[in-house]
Amino acid sequence: MAVMNTHIEWTDVTWNPTTGCTKVSEGCRHCYAETMAKRLHAMGQSRYAKGFQLTLHEDLLELPLHWKKPRRIFVNSMSDVFHKDVPDDFVFRIFETMNRATQHTFQVLTKRPERLARMASALSWTSNIWIGTSVEDMKVARRVDFLRVVPAQIRFLSCEPLLGSLAELDLTDVDWVITGGESGPGARPVHPDWVRELRDSCVRAEVAFFFKQWGGVQKHRTGRTLDGRTWDEQPGR
Repeated sequence: MAVMNTHIEWTDVTWNPTTGCTKVSEGCRHCYAETMAKRLHAMGQSRYAKGFQLTLHEDLLELPLHWKKPRRIFVNSMSDVFHKDVPDDFVFRIFETMNRATQHTFQVLTKRPERLARMASALSWTSNIWIGTSVEDMKVARRVDFLRVVPAQIRFLSCEPLLGSLAELDLTDVDWVITGGESGPGARPVHPDWVRELRDSCVRAEVAFFFKQWGGVQKHRTGRTLDGRTWDEQPGR
């Protein structure tokens, strides 16, 4: 379960050369990855023997090189490439694989763009690497400033779970915004105006907008339609 086909609408498959993480902001409160890791640990899945404690999986580092068919790959859906406990050398090796596997598009999302920015100049940013950060409310909006210094071809934001208005968010040098409400037990509600504000900001700035879900305890009941349509925009499409 460190490599998984996925129901995430904006990607094709997940690749987890590391698993496990720690919480850094309100968006982490009901972390789906932590819940899944606990379930897999209880099932005896060997890669989650330590539960949600950060774990390196060296044997998975080159796995995408063996996938010939081009895929959109969400990197570390169960972790964070730029977590402080991931050694620099391991980050370099993840990037080496992405640099070599040019048939794929790699979508790297971090809640730790400060470390990303510090390492960015030492990493090779081939055009198939998209880099993003999470912005759930304006309290963490400064993360976007760190993202802007990264010389990636595509920079994106994951505003999910959306926990407040982002009407004042500066989208300069951002190519894609994904947003959605929180889902699962204890899900905090998303106000429709927050979603509309973000959509309207993207339209004005000519930034691709992807609305993933309204969320809720039973997200299948609330769907993902916004004002009569779905928003599935991606950069370059």
